[in-house]
Amino acid sequence: MNFTQFDFHPKIAAGIKACNYETPTPIQEQAIPAILEGRDILGLAQTGTGKTAAFVLPILQRLLDGPRGKIRTLIVAPTRELAEQIHSDITKLARQTGIRSVAIYGGVSKLPQLKKVRAGAEIVVACPGRLLDHLSERAFTLANVEHLVLDEADHMFDMGFLPPIRRIIKALPANRQTLLFSATMPGEILHLAEEILNNPARVQIAHSRPTATVEQVLFSVEQDRKMTLLKDIMATTDMGATLIFTRTKYRAQSLARNLQKFGYAATSLQGNLSQNNRQKALNGFKQGEFKVLVATDIAARGIDVSGISHVINYDVPDTVEAFTHRIGRTGRAACTGEAFTFAGREDRRIISLIEKSLGKKMLRNNDHDLAEDVPVRAHSTERSDKKPWHKAKNNVRPGGRANGRPAGRNAKRDATGQKEQPAGGPRKEGARPKRRNRAAMLNSGSGNVFLNQ
Repeated sequence: MNFTQFDFHPKIAAGIKACNYETPTPIQEQAIPAILEGRDILGLAQTGTGKTAAFVLPILQRLLDGPRGKIRTLIVAPTRELAEQIHSDITKLARQTGIRSVAIYGGVSKLPQLKKVRAGAEIVVACPGRLLDHLSERAFTLANVEHLVLDEADHMFDMGFLPPIRRIIKALPANRQTLLFSATMPGEILHLAEEILNNPARVQIAHSRPTATVEQVLFSVEQDRKMTLLKDIMATTDMGATLIFTRTKYRAQSLARNLQKFGYAATSLQGNLSQNNRQKALNGFKQGEFKVLVATDIAARGIDVSGISHVINYDVPDTVEAFTHRIGRTGRAACTGEAFTFAGREDRRIISLIEKSLGKKMLRNNDHDLAEDVPVRAHSTERSDKKPWHKAKNNVRPGGRANGRPAGRNAKRDATGQKEQPAGGPRKEGARPKRRNRAAMLNSGSGNVFLNQ
């Protein structure tokens, strides 16, 4: 089976050939005919199986007929990276059609985006926030939109984008085609999606599991040993482009810097970067300038880089859905890949849920279960492996108070050469003894002074 069965216009067929598409994926095979018929679609499939082409190709076919220079298709995506990726795919597939696309997202100036829209773009790929900014300013209208696509719909709803999505839908014509595509669709999200679909055709291709072309290995390791494990794996494993996921922006930045110190061509992709720097990091990774990209979950969706050989979960994600999207960055387009997950005792619950979703246990790096792999550190009030943050001062006078001052210089020395001090501390002959200051209390067990002031 090949793309000729869909009878695309020769200009679109030329774009398919330029992208080296030969055999449709299952999601493309089932979704494209329904979209060409004008039906609403709920498409659920594993990440990396060609969902973008599944809706872009039939939309381009339908846009060839009708007016030009007006916004006729709106595609909404949750992240800047995904919006830019979809826009890039449209540009390649529509190169000979004359159909124009523009990506709209925050973090960059509005003016260049607005100029492209007003120059006559037929397709707008947008993130909800920036799109609403333009609409509130009445910069352009969506009154001519014929096709609405919500890509990664579950992620948009989960990120709290449902109210913005409702506002966007109100600005659209009621008579339109609506397409929802996602790799995952939790049950609590499903009824929200069905509210905006009209008698949809449902296309579901093993959407809840990562692709079978990815071999997964679980490493049991505590947090303070992860960096050592990562260095060992990278030094002993033949890796191509490698994508490492962390839970926080700070850790992504810090880990990338450490890898640079060890001689790896690494960079980070996280939310603290400006949009220009985010795009620079992503382009550098795609073009091979960086071999390692350390990223937060903003890279779990929208990263379409051929040849990613390994994905490493330096931190286990919080949800099964996030895990699915992370792993989907490798093993794409029928290629094979490996995914390594670093897990500690605190990750046992989410690992259990992930393996339930997978339908099998991940391969361990030894023969024990996760609970046995991870050593339980015995509780102790003393940490022999760490030095105390201060030194206790050895200036407590026998029978006297500890006042933080050195012992008296006139004290006699005993046989061992140590200074002797009379009870109560040294004082001049005939001097009255000082009263004990009740504000100073001695903890004789630790030698620490606690001041009740």
